[in-house]
Amino acid sequence: MGINMISELFSFIVLGFSLAIPVGALTIEMIKRGMRSGFLRSWLVGLGGMSADVVMMLLIYFGITNFLTGQFAQLAIWILGFIVLIYLGISSILDAFQTLEIKLGTLKKVDSLLGSYLAGFAIAISNPMSIVFWIGIYGAVLAKSLQTLSGEKVLLYSGSIFIGIAIWDIFVASSVHFSKGFVGDQFMKWFSVAAGLALILFGLSFGWRATMVLYKMVVETF
Repeated sequence: MGINMISELFSFIVLGFSLAIPVGALTIEMIKRGMRSGFLRSWLVGLGGMSADVVMMLLIYFGITNFLTGQFAQLAIWILGFIVLIYLGISSILDAFQTLEIKLGTLKKVDSLLGSYLAGFAIAISNPMSIVFWIGIYGAVLAKSLQTLSGEKVLLYSGSIFIGIAIWDIFVASSVHFSKGFVGDQFMKWFSVAAGLALILFGLSFGWRATMVLYKMVVETF
């Protein structure tokens, strides 16, 4: 493996890490689950998000972008994002008040492993901002890379983006896991409420965008 190849791989890893840092609905869900159920559930949310990103990357790589940029597809994606985030936000708020004290001989509600993974996947696959990234940023990087690299190398480099994302996910899950011992149940309850409200706000913004797309479609029709 030459120095140029190592340098290219590293740049893609840094790209993935940098793109994962901005706090969005997925990070909020990771922190919430980590606070409530520990490292594994938090990491699985991130893994679910990465799985959705893999799907998006492959769609872009194989040139299936027209379907994602059409008005009907955009409307469906915005609506799906609205439904997913509103549901998760309300669930987060309800769960905060259903959490029971272990000290009293009862068990706290524990998120299932599959549920954590699916939550991450649903958030990422229904997030139009994620689709904008993969079509915009990754699409541009892909077009540039294909000019000088073979398809196999482009896939290898593209895959290294997920190393950067995975590093960030592990950092977030570990940080939450090791810090939750310093906070009490009341903090965790109200953090879950705050996280739920944040997810609902994200969802409402998606709903508003869906309304705007639908309005535009109606106006263009008539």
